[in-house]
Amino acid sequence: MGRTTDLVQRLQTARRELERERMLRSLDTFHLLIRDDFSDLSRDEAETTVLFELIAVRYERRSLMITANQPFSAGDRLFPDETTAVAAVDRLCHKAVILEMNAESTRRKETLQRQRKPGRPAQYATEKNTSTD
Repeated sequence: MGRTTDLVQRLQTARRELERERMLRSLDTFHLLIRDDFSDLSRDEAETTVLFELIAVRYERRSLMITANQPFSAGDRLFPDETTAVAAVDRLCHKAVILEMNAESTRRKETLQRQRKPGRPAQYATEKNTSTD
């Protein structure tokens, strides 16, 4: 699994260097491509263009699994133009299995648990960091 932003940057580079087709073919060696943080991309047209190309190619040839912290109905937040957003969501949802997880973030839960733990024991206190005022 990898972050979507990392792959999109590599695809943008490949596109500039006229290597996009070769890179997409190399991704075809994976029957399932898993992308994390799908909805964390900016609305930059260059990024969303290569992302849409990836979605379209995977839709036609191989499987794509994504994680996102936004629902599909928020596709217009990712793609700057409504037509592209509708086309991308259509390809992602057609023949898809969608698992919606309504659970608390594990990272957030762990952070809150760390914050609830007491600080250093009193035996480590010194005059310098202990005030009696």
